[in-house]
Amino acid sequence: MLRLWKATINSRNGLAFAIRSEQAVREEIFALLLSLPLAWFIGATAMRAVELVCAVAFVLVVELLNTAVEKLADRLTLDHDKQIGQVKDMGSAAVGVALLMAGAFWIFAIVERVGLI
Repeated sequence: MLRLWKATINSRNGLAFAIRSEQAVREEIFALLLSLPLAWFIGATAMRAVELVCAVAFVLVVELLNTAVEKLADRLTLDHDKQIGQVKDMGSAAVGVALLMAGAFWIFAIVERVGLI
């Protein structure tokens, strides 16, 4: 139980730090909070609403991982390094793909809700 408690505290601390230090994380937290009521309105079923919220949460997860990679890379060196730049770009690409996936889920759900499919 102690290990679980410590892991929970570490997770809370990491999320709090990310919220304080990263605008993108704050925006995605806002999007997640906004998605909670919207998903129940747009989702044709309860399961679809859960899927929509999870799609937005997934974007936040990828953003947190990307932020961790960027913070670690900046800790290694602030000098321009081509390989570190490429790693950061890959993290950014992962966030972009997650955003596209979430957008596709939401568009599909909206199209489903209005009865086009």
